[in-house]
Amino acid sequence: MDNSNEFAPVYLRHDLMIEIGRLEMAMDHLVERDSAQQQQLRPRLESRMSHLLSELGHLPA
Repeated sequence: MDNSNEFAPVYLRHDLMIEIGRLEMAMDHLVERDSAQQQQLRPRLESRMSHLLSELGHLPA
């Protein structure tokens, strides 16, 4: 019996939560960068966060 498909959403949720945590830490550390780097990095980080949160929202509960 193959139960790997039953656990796939759990692992995917876990991976998404880890990546969201990493992005949150990166955003927290933006204040340590100069304003030019902040302006360059913030939109990329926010876009990635939005994408990950959307993916997380589409997973079954």
